[in-house]
Amino acid sequence: MTLLPPSLTERARAFLHGDLEVAVPRDAATVALLRDGDTGLEAYLLRRRSTMAFAAGMHVFPGGSVDPRDGQHSVAWSGPGLEVWSRVLGCNLPLARALVCAAVRETFEESGVLLAGTPDAVVPDTTGEDWERDRRGLLDRSHSLAGLVEARSLVVRSDLLRAWTHWVTPEFEPRRFDTRFFVAAVPSGQRARDISGEADLAVWLPVSEAVAGHEAGRFPMLPPTIVTLRELAAYERVADVLAAQPTLTPITPRAVLDGDEVRLVVDLPEGERSADTVVRGRT
Repeated sequence: MTLLPPSLTERARAFLHGDLEVAVPRDAATVALLRDGDTGLEAYLLRRRSTMAFAAGMHVFPGGSVDPRDGQHSVAWSGPGLEVWSRVLGCNLPLARALVCAAVRETFEESGVLLAGTPDAVVPDTTGEDWERDRRGLLDRSHSLAGLVEARSLVVRSDLLRAWTHWVTPEFEPRRFDTRFFVAAVPSGQRARDISGEADLAVWLPVSEAVAGHEAGRFPMLPPTIVTLRELAAYERVADVLAAQPTLTPITPRAVLDGDEVRLVVDLPEGERSADTVVRGRT
């Protein structure tokens, strides 16, 4: 069980007493990269640096905010069309395009894995210096994902992604995100690399080990990450995860007062994947 930092505990109390202005959440995308390991399903996790303004020290999946250029109409595309993604993600067509492209871009930026190729094949390797220049160009925003795939005559492979869940940051947080979580298998020939400047550790872990490590206090995680890992622990192989068809319902953890404690409670949609996640903060 993880304690809320004192600053967030006080903000939660202020929110519950009606003394806090609620920040507007930014659209974001996160991708749980998966592979089949010797002992079962494995996930790629990053530990965010202790100096980060959001989720410092937490183990997370690659992801981040939507960039305005992620929604460019010129991005080459393969796989399910925007109408399908709009319905699955529960948003309009422009945001559906932006979320899928943000998922592809952020995954490449933070792991070196690129979910792109031709309609019939995926990029086999992204470890060369030319690819690294492209990745750094995305990071410093000197070019966009649309520009990268156009320059390399590639298409975004939306068929390599599956929408998994939808989380919104609690209302008392100063930095809020409206995040769609995706899952994806690492394409054959590619490998995730420890390259994210926002992280001080990158590791592949069996999903069951990651869950056990969190419960033992070794792997701090925000509720969306540990809930997702608990859900994934029910599957033996990547193919089983990709075959699942979850329905996305927005989940917003909420703060409640319990005596001298502030509890962060997660209410998952009844009848869907379930988990019991509570974060407490003493005031």
